[in-house]
Amino acid sequence: RAASFFDFYAHDFEFAGATAGSDMASTNLAAYTATLGNGFSATISMEDPAYRRTPIFSPSINIAGVATNSALANSGLLLGSSPVPVFIGYTGAVPTRYSTIDAIERSRMPDFVGAVRYDAAWGSAQLSAAVHELNVGNVAAGAGTGAGTNVSIAHTNNAYGYAVQGGVKVNLPFIAPGDTLYLQGAYGNGAQLYTGYSAYTGSFTQSTTTIQGQKFAQFFSDATINPFTGQLSTSETFTAVASLLHYWSPEWRSAFFGSYGEQSFSAGARAGQGNAYTLYNNLNGTNFGGNSVGTPGTRFYNLSQALRDTYQFVAGASLIWSPVKDLDIGVEGFYTQIGVKNGRVIDQDK
Repeated sequence: RAASFFDFYAHDFEFAGATAGSDMASTNLAAYTATLGNGFSATISMEDPAYRRTPIFSPSINIAGVATNSALANSGLLLGSSPVPVFIGYTGAVPTRYSTIDAIERSRMPDFVGAVRYDAAWGSAQLSAAVHELNVGNVAAGAGTGAGTNVSIAHTNNAYGYAVQGGVKVNLPFIAPGDTLYLQGAYGNGAQLYTGYSAYTGSFTQSTTTIQGQKFAQFFSDATINPFTGQLSTSETFTAVASLLHYWSPEWRSAFFGSYGEQSFSAGARAGQGNAYTLYNNLNGTNFGGNSVGTPGTRFYNLSQALRDTYQFVAGASLIWSPVKDLDIGVEGFYTQIGVKNGRVIDQDK
């Protein structure tokens, strides 16, 4: 049980860990590191995927309206899980039948992490990569006949997310002894926790806010389920971090840090969920509520928080006093800005 070998900076100079960036301080893993000589080393690691998992997007946690279909009501999927409705039958373009997919992921394959590292007197550098499996359950009930538009949706195919990260650490003794600069960047597809886009907020719920009571919630799903095909569509994230530690004196030091990141859902994912919302409500009077994204063409759909592509910017600094060894007394402040990359945010209380 150790820190993930994917990580590099991992908020080394911060108290709150507000910048975006991977920071898995303790996880179950099995790894092997080879020393290659001249400062180079390489690591291969199998790591517990549960610590890198975000919920697959579920349009609604409580889809009681869908349970009007007796087969679904008796399937048990609506109890203690997160089912995702999908259409399986059509007459022309009009849906006539629907079912649910159990969106709870199984632990079937570990994450595979590889890293190459270089250490020298001037500092260190690392390039790391990871593969992360995404999987869900079966269609619950009511498979189509396969004739015409009355389709049969097969089991949702597994998707494989991945992430890459590069970082450099530079020692700056010519400024002051102990001064250090970190620079790091990461990109992920279906592997958001490897880029650390939600490192400060946390992403183990479907949507969350940076500060309790904040009006704007973000969605952090690694993938969404297409309601018309039942297949997974992965999301993209990237982050960039810079952090500088400076010693004013042996007892006093400060960290200056900042990060920028973005999350983008797959093309058409939000529109597909919006179209499904309209069709569910029109199908036999079904009331599809919960975390819906609204009816396409309405201003509430345009302002919806669900599946909005977002960005975040963080900047901060600290002042730390160490009167004796291993005792740090300090204060840290930071500014965070989070918003949508296009469109607006609505205050639902007004």
